[in-house]
Amino acid sequence: MGIKKGIRFITLKSVGSYINFLSYVRPQKAVELSYALFSQPRLGRLKKEKLPKILRNTQTETFHHNEHHFQTYIWKGNETKILLVHGWESNSSRWKKTLPHLQKSGSTIIALDAPAHGQSSGKEFNVPLYAEFINKAVEKYQPEIIIGHSIGGNACVYHQYLFPNTSINKMVVLGAPSDLKTLIDNYVSMLSLNSKMFSLLENRFLTHFNFKLEDFSGQKFATGITIPGFVAHDVSDKIVAFEEGKKIASNWKNSQFIETTGLGHGMHDEELYDKVLEFLFSEGSSS
Repeated sequence: MGIKKGIRFITLKSVGSYINFLSYVRPQKAVELSYALFSQPRLGRLKKEKLPKILRNTQTETFHHNEHHFQTYIWKGNETKILLVHGWESNSSRWKKTLPHLQKSGSTIIALDAPAHGQSSGKEFNVPLYAEFINKAVEKYQPEIIIGHSIGGNACVYHQYLFPNTSINKMVVLGAPSDLKTLIDNYVSMLSLNSKMFSLLENRFLTHFNFKLEDFSGQKFATGITIPGFVAHDVSDKIVAFEEGKKIASNWKNSQFIETTGLGHGMHDEELYDKVLEFLFSEGSSS
């Protein structure tokens, strides 16, 4: 373990001990703190005057949604539109390596920044809000294709579950988690939180989002999805377990599951992109 990682490990453990202590004396405060740590990204913000090169020469649009606003970036092409949905502590510039491949198809490509990421507003990220952002963008641009990476892939699956009848007729999901419970379990073990904290957190999701942890599952959401799907996951993904991708594909009737090796969580690869393009644009693959 490197020094930096070591320090992070120690701080996480001490933060965890502090939260565990609070759970007995001030449970409400303990929940707020642990939820904030779970839902507030520390990386991925973008400043307008310091945009990554890939995002500079794009058409941009800012959407307002309730008290939030979110940003989209557009690379103009033909009538076919592809919407790109990035993951945790990231932003629309993560698609830099993906873009040239997708542009081979001539399509118009649109990327959006998640809540509390990129140039979008807010401090808190959560999947239900991300799904609302996705829906506003889908209503506006009417994309035929949606591609999500990591928790962005999970948000795409959830969006499709909530809004099955949109312009979207194909979906690509890369390195995505399926179950919110798995994410919470990982978080709890990373901080060594006690079982009391687990049930307090569980309860917070119930009161704020009105769902039980185990019901918020890509595997469950995918059961009703009828559009064709392409799900890929790397066996050596250290951020999101390989099993998660398998879960999503397992209940999705019209999906193919691609197992990759050596790509880690990033999932950038010539061969994989060729398969994605074949799924999206070759004649035989249209349903």
